[in-house]
Amino acid sequence: MAVTVFHMNDDTLKTRHIPVLFDEIIEGLNLAPGKIVVDGTLGGGGHAIGIARKVGKTGLVIGIDRDSAALDRVDKRIEELDEPVNIKTYFANYCDFDAALERAGVDRVDGFLLDLGLSSDQLADRSRGFSFDSDGELDLRFDTTEGTPAYQLLNRWREDKIADIIYKYGEDKLSRRIARAIVERRTCEPIRYARELADICRRCDPTPPWSKKRIDPATRTFQALRIAVNDELGSLETFLTKFMKSLNVGGRVAIISFHSLEDRIVKNAFRAADDLKIITKKPIVATDEEVERNPRSRSAKLRIAEKVR
Repeated sequence: MAVTVFHMNDDTLKTRHIPVLFDEIIEGLNLAPGKIVVDGTLGGGGHAIGIARKVGKTGLVIGIDRDSAALDRVDKRIEELDEPVNIKTYFANYCDFDAALERAGVDRVDGFLLDLGLSSDQLADRSRGFSFDSDGELDLRFDTTEGTPAYQLLNRWREDKIADIIYKYGEDKLSRRIARAIVERRTCEPIRYARELADICRRCDPTPPWSKKRIDPATRTFQALRIAVNDELGSLETFLTKFMKSLNVGGRVAIISFHSLEDRIVKNAFRAADDLKIITKKPIVATDEEVERNPRSRSAKLRIAEKVR
């Protein structure tokens, strides 16, 4: 059941999110009527609805998201479908999927899907600071009912901690310079808004704006803060230690990651599991056609494994 945290109008209930690697997911999960699949990162519901149509009325999709706004959008979208689909939605972190299974009355499932990272809907929500040019507060939390907003932590952490987080989770070689600039800025005035942090990061980057190698200098810092605020890698590692207990033999797990930290964790976990057969020897990436349609898919990497015993 979705939990509403703040009011949403008709426009915000419409998803902008385009599911990445959709066909590859539908094929890779080896779906059939009657199967039960967990979509742990529901997002805009595109993957979940596609899966639900494949498993049919006798099957079930258990949709989980820690962003209540995403759940509201999906619930609304499901209501407006021409043909009903069997999807139950739950407000939770995907690493706590076992609690959702219990609430759904399910012991074991035939598939797990995780689509890690941000959705287009979260980027479009200018009140939460996911977008670099947002005038909203630098919040960066998926679940706004728990934890501490990023701007409060940024104004509280020591310089060395800020630098370490940017380097560890953003893999940014300019982490020390950015951290020093953040501390210098906050001595004059606390940092509160996303645009303020983005401007600081941009001023720290010596790469010429016309360079083909240049990404937005704020990219890695925002990624690092978001990962830290939401404990994203911790959630992933927790999931990977326990999903096998709830997966039927022959069931599959599919995980889409968007940066090397996540992909490395998934790859190593799959390789270390004796009861898993790796379906994707190399990660599946988006075709040129998909990247053209949906630039967000450019960095997506899909790994799939099957439980064999």
